Amino acid sequence: MPTLLVIDDNPAVATALELLFSLHEIHVLRAETPEAGLEILRRGGVDLVIQDMNFRSDTTSGDEGVALFGEIRAEHPDMPVILLTAWTRLESAVDLVKAGAADYVGKPWDDHKLLATVNNLLELSETRRELAARSGGERRRREALAQQHDLRGLVYDDVASETVLALALQVARSELPVLITGPNGAGKEKFAEIIHHNSAVKSGPFVAVNCGALPSELIEAELFGAEPGAYTGAGTKARTGKFEAADGGTLFLDEIGTLPPAGQVKLLRVLETGRFQRLGGNQERSVKVRVVSATNADLQAMIADGQFREDVFYRLNGIELRLPPLARRPRDILPLARHFLPAGKRFAESAERALMRHPWPGNVRELRNAVQRAALLSGERIEAEALGLQSLAMPGSAHGGGGDEPDRATIEAALARSGGVVAQAAADLGLSRQALYRRLDRLGIPRG
Repeated sequence: MPTLLVIDDNPAVATALELLFSLHEIHVLRAETPEAGLEILRRGGVDLVIQDMNFRSDTTSGDEGVALFGEIRAEHPDMPVILLTAWTRLESAVDLVKAGAADYVGKPWDDHKLLATVNNLLELSETRRELAARSGGERRRREALAQQHDLRGLVYDDVASETVLALALQVARSELPVLITGPNGAGKEKFAEIIHHNSAVKSGPFVAVNCGALPSELIEAELFGAEPGAYTGAGTKARTGKFEAADGGTLFLDEIGTLPPAGQVKLLRVLETGRFQRLGGNQERSVKVRVVSATNADLQAMIADGQFREDVFYRLNGIELRLPPLARRPRDILPLARHFLPAGKRFAESAERALMRHPWPGNVRELRNAVQRAALLSGERIEAEALGLQSLAMPGSAHGGGGDEPDRATIEAALARSGGVVAQAAADLGLSRQALYRRLDRLGIPRG
């Protein structure tokens, strides 16, 4: 049963409130002075406070209420407080609401409205406690991962990222080839590094090659090496390929979907046997390499179109890590943005809201560029305008100028900003809590 503390010098007020809330299974404690109320709060177990603004019959200034609220806020910063005032002069109460009070109520009050306010605050308080407990558990779990594994400085806060990370760490010590899929700029190479540095071959080299950045006629020489004169411009010295360079370690093949057919055939052989020949050579060479590859392409569709070999796909795809786009792991956005900030810079609240509302089609790479550009053009405080994100506002977003109905991504971003507190997310979206619940159910978004 939740517990409410009434601090009011009028016994009739406390009795009336005690009767009202006891009928709705809310336990009420009473204090007639600020000192007595603070003492009860120090004992713990109070979920919400209703406090008077005046405690002497000869004053209507509200100064005593202001002082009491300040002490409550100093000792119990998260305690929800409702202010009671019998006077039409409400400036002090309004100022306290701006300073963090939950609400103010005039005497005489409307029982139904007061009860609704209290129930909403108690529900929000319970949600916050649950969220704090869950966040504490998540933080301890992340700290344990960081202590037990080499995460290569990975910055994350979203459960979607943690899920991929946990799988990456699980498969790291196996010898299975790993295929990392996901959009450009989502951080696939970072996860490849994490796999290598937590593997049995972590003491060996980590060699990365972007297959999409190489001319097709040089890919074989890049991967497998070349003998002198093997191709025009090859020179008089033998060229060591990436497989030889990665011997005893990990070879990361990015944009593997761009590998031409001839390169796929040679790749298949080295994946199966660990043996290959340099371009233009006859000598068989042997290597032991852990292969991690990545692509933003739909390799299954490419196989169906005859653009990628099915046998190569299954050799690369010992296990697949699917890295979601940044828009689908919104709790990563602000930690990553702050990580990219130079020392001495900080975001204004408007900038943080803009960061959370942007769809980030370019993922982490786009986020980094936006933050670095804004930091260069701004002083210590970075405002939303400096990020230059308005032209890419989320289509159909309630905050992007495209309409009044928030779409799925906007709702998920609001939930991420509020840490999963539905009441706060609803307020941010300009919706009632029940209206947001209906949209969550319609879109299939878990309520938390």
